[in-house]
Formats: sequence, C-alpha cells, structure tokens
Amino acid sequence: MNNYRMTNLFLMLLLLLACGKESRTPNIPDPEPPQPKEYTFTSVPTWADEFDYEGLPDDDRWGYDVDPQNNGWGNNELQYYTEKRLENAHVGNGVLTITAIKEEHGGLGYTSARLVSRGKADFLYGRFEVRAKVPPGRGTWPAVWMLPTDWAYGGWPASGEIDILEHVGHDQDVVHISVHTEAYNHVAGTQKTATKKIQNATTDFHRYRVDWTPDYIRGYVDDVQLFSFSNEGTGFKAWPFDKKFHWLINIAVGGNWGGQQGVDEEAFPASMEVDYVRVYGLIEN
Repeated sequence: MNNYRMTNLFLMLLLLLACGKESRTPNIPDPEPPQPKEYTFTSVPTWADEFDYEGLPDDDRWGYDVDPQNNGWGNNELQYYTEKRLENAHVGNGVLTITAIKEEHGGLGYTSARLVSRGKADFLYGRFEVRAKVPPGRGTWPAVWMLPTDWAYGGWPASGEIDILEHVGHDQDVVHISVHTEAYNHVAGTQKTATKKIQNATTDFHRYRVDWTPDYIRGYVDDVQLFSFSNEGTGFKAWPFDKKFHWLINIAVGGNWGGQQGVDEEAFPASMEVDYVRVYGLIEN
C-alpha cells in the first residue's frame, strides 16, 4: 500500500470518527428580552383642582379658549366658546359644570366653554386623573384632554395630543383614550386609540386617567388599563411627548365626529360635570 492510499484511508477514518460523535452545543441560555422601564408617581397630587368653591373656575388655574377658529376649531363644530360666563362654566356643590346651550351667539347656534390651563399649569410627565360624568345626547362631544403648550414640533398633529376622555353622544357610554402624532393620527388612518363601553358614563362619575412617562403613555378607566402607547425611539414624528402639555376641558357641539349622526336639538342644554382634576408627579425608579 503506497503512501497516497494510506493517507486517504487515514483521512476517511478520521471523518467517520468525527461523524460518529454526538454534536454538542454550549449550554448558553437565550438572553431575556429587555423589560420596559417602569415608573411610579407621587402618592399625593402635585397640582389639582378639587372644585370646592363657588362661582367661576379659579383664575389661577384656568383660562379660556374663545371664538370659533379654523372653521369650527378644525372640526366644523357648531359652538361658540365663551369666556367667564357662568351659564357655560361654573363651580358649585363640589363640581365644575360645563354646559353647552342652544342659543345664538357670535353668529353660531350654540354656546359652550373650553377651559385651558395653558400658561397657568403646564406639565412634562405625570399621572393625570379626572373624575367626570359626561352628557348624553346626539351631537354632544365632551372631552378632557391635553395639548402642547409651545408647539415645538409644529402645528397639529406634529407636536402631539393626548386625549384622556372623549365621548360622542351618538355612541352612548363608549369612551375613548387616544394620542395623536405626525406619524399616528386619525387623518392618516393611523391613530392610536382605545375604546370601551362602560356602565352609566352619562349618569355616574367615573375615573379617567393617563400615565405619561418618557417611555410610555397608558390610559385607564376606573383603574383598569385600556390603552398603551410606547416610545419607539424614532424621534418626534412618532413621539413628540417630551415637551410640556396643558389641560383642556370642554363640550363641543356637532363637528366631524360629534355630528356624524346629526345633532339632536332636544339634547340641549347638555352638561358635563367634573368632580376633580389631579396631577401626580413622576418618580423614576
């Protein structure tokens, strides 16, 4: 047997021995997926209005948006928002009452009020909670929500919107929690929202809450989580929620959404009652 054949036999023997051995892989566990960062909040409010006084809303906490703008505030709404008018916004018996009334004013057929905390109470992160009872009636569109104070990334929706509570009267007892951004909004059909039909939204008070942190926004009704939106880390088009926002409380009449099934004139006057609004400060764990 020559050297060439001996070498080939030796290589074949090594190959057979290698194939006969059990293949072994290192016992390395798969890495755990990254866990979302969690936050807690102060146990007592850092800002609040308990509405434990009488008369107009507190000037130190609330201002007003007035007059129709941008073709019914951009939604073809039918109301004229008034300023410091007790018929549309008053505090008494421990609640704030916003009332939409069918009456001619400023060339429009309804009056209402839109309270804003802009310039008086602006916030970056926190737990935002409202206890409220919304009005029934086709054509009513009450909301408790938040808008950016400085519009740093541009006009709506680029600088964002956070809706803590929305209800449209043609869809009785169905409440909505949403956010709007340049990447995610209802005009583009990409809006991030959650809805829930709850018992007696128009006859009983319920707690509506949003937890806003650098990493997520979560929404709750009566402490049950309904909505979640995460910071993707892709920039302001998806997440403009790193600037200060402020409260808004209002009842719109009609509009692109509130008036989808018309307006029942017999539903007015229509009132939303607010027991309190509270902000709890963010604590980073």
